[in-house]
Amino acid sequence: MKYQARYIFLLLADAILINLAFYVMLLLRFDPVIPIEYKTAFFSLIPLITIISILFLVGMRLYTRVWEYASIGELLAIVRATTFSMAFILMAIYLFKLPTLPRSVYIGSWVFMNIFIGASRVWWRVFRDLYMKAGSSDFQKVLIVGAGDAGALLVKEIQNNPHLKRQAVGMVDDDLHKQHMMLSGVPIVGTRKNIENAVRDLEIDEIIIAMPSVPGSIIRDTVDICKRAPARVRILPGIYESTNGSLIRNIRDVQMEDLLRREPVTTNLTDISGYINDKCILVTGAGGSIGSELCRQVAKFSPRELILLDCCENNLFDIDMELRQDYPETPFFPELVDVRNEKRLEKVFKSYHPQVIFHAAAFKHVPMMELHPDEAINNNVVGTLYVSKLADRYGAEIFIYISTDKAVNPTSVMGASKRIAELLIKDLNQNSSTRFASVRFGNVLGSRGSVIPTFMKQIEKGGPVTVTHPEMRRYFMTIPEAVQLVIQAGSMAEGGEIFVLDMGEMVSIDDLARDLIQLSGYEPDKDIQIIYTGIRSGEKLYEELFSTREQMAATRHDRIFISEQENQVPTSIFDTIESVIVQDTFITNSATELISEILPDFRRKKANINETSNFVKIKMLA
Repeated sequence: MKYQARYIFLLLADAILINLAFYVMLLLRFDPVIPIEYKTAFFSLIPLITIISILFLVGMRLYTRVWEYASIGELLAIVRATTFSMAFILMAIYLFKLPTLPRSVYIGSWVFMNIFIGASRVWWRVFRDLYMKAGSSDFQKVLIVGAGDAGALLVKEIQNNPHLKRQAVGMVDDDLHKQHMMLSGVPIVGTRKNIENAVRDLEIDEIIIAMPSVPGSIIRDTVDICKRAPARVRILPGIYESTNGSLIRNIRDVQMEDLLRREPVTTNLTDISGYINDKCILVTGAGGSIGSELCRQVAKFSPRELILLDCCENNLFDIDMELRQDYPETPFFPELVDVRNEKRLEKVFKSYHPQVIFHAAAFKHVPMMELHPDEAINNNVVGTLYVSKLADRYGAEIFIYISTDKAVNPTSVMGASKRIAELLIKDLNQNSSTRFASVRFGNVLGSRGSVIPTFMKQIEKGGPVTVTHPEMRRYFMTIPEAVQLVIQAGSMAEGGEIFVLDMGEMVSIDDLARDLIQLSGYEPDKDIQIIYTGIRSGEKLYEELFSTREQMAATRHDRIFISEQENQVPTSIFDTIESVIVQDTFITNSATELISEILPDFRRKKANINETSNFVKIKMLA
């Protein structure tokens, strides 16, 4: 029904119901015959009563509500409108000495008006529900895990939207006080331990895990239970991932970050806004995994300008287009520049004079940098030297260098290059008004070329999934989580710090591969094979976030620490690096010699295939 026709229909219907309410009350009051004087009074008053009542119904916006989704709020609006209208009618009758009806008639008529008008609106809701039920044979039956706020909202959305083709038929929750109760008409049929039975008894097609604030350990346990049931498992993501709008739109398949989920990062928005808001911000490596997320999160704090610097045209184009669409009020300036090109870099600094710099540009793949140590030094060290030197020369306020756990006791060229860059930043900070600091963290989930996307590609091809060593373990963190903490660390920087992010517990890469295979609907070692290829050059079995010569000091944020180092920065590291740069290009010997000169304890680790082979043989014999 069109809006205008619907509006007129409801208005005329209400006028009839208002008249009917008064007439029915008169019949009840004077059963069986209404005295002639009250009939006369009724017919003289009813136009006034009808007009006043309709005006209040219009004023309370009862004709602009969607009655198919009527709830307590809509019924209360009807009560308010009839109450005010009845009070106004009585005032008019006694003020202008109009004919009167018995007092009981006014009270009873008010009750009948609420009943009649309320029933007419509830009928719309009942009709919709009956229509849904009639067509629910092709609906998917849903079991919701979690009867908290998220579960309740999810139930309402499913019930209110027949186009979703879903029907919530049961819920489970570990709260014993909720057992055998109903939530919006949906029964709570047990705890998480009862999921398998509930799926069988209720003929469930889909399980939705609606616990967005619980840690990853509980999600992992829940997913393990759900795997035993013949139903599709989906999840409402963590609170820090959720977007505005429909909850159902956020529902997705369970992903690895759900199993590793930790408490959402809390940030001090005042601190962050203080050093980003209305400032010129430069992000190097802006098209990369960390750099692009830095740009997204920095843009939320309304910088005066955001300079996106990257040497990859496609990546730079993508992040520039995304940000312009999402933050149209913020000026973005994409700069296609390589950090190894000092002259081009200086033009950028001279044009914009950035006040805050996040240096995320780097080569990061350990095996590739083992093959090209000269490029590792050239990009990760020399590029950092150029950007940081220009930051000092052009008076930047804060410079944050994105480091890695591989810089701790490095065994690879990549790790050594990042450690040298850390030392370079500390050295520059000693004689600069710019506050230089580094932020060190481990692997991030889903970054380009990292282990999870690699495993997923192998699974999509049917395997095998290649794991370097059965005992290899790594720290993991989501990209948004890591970037939130990087930005927070920037607000704490006084100069010279190496901030270390709390990465939680280390994760077995072998377990990671098996979880991903199961999440993809396959069984490890049966549907998808796992093979062990051996530790590659430069790799460690276990990464470290700080060395034995370092101690961790707490900061005002419980997820950020500061590395307090016993060893001092090598003297004249800045001059040492610049003296090598004079050669213009690196050859392999120059790169390794520079590493040895600055990091005398550096021991490059070569691949050891036998170590893995022997481990697998022992495991098979056992």
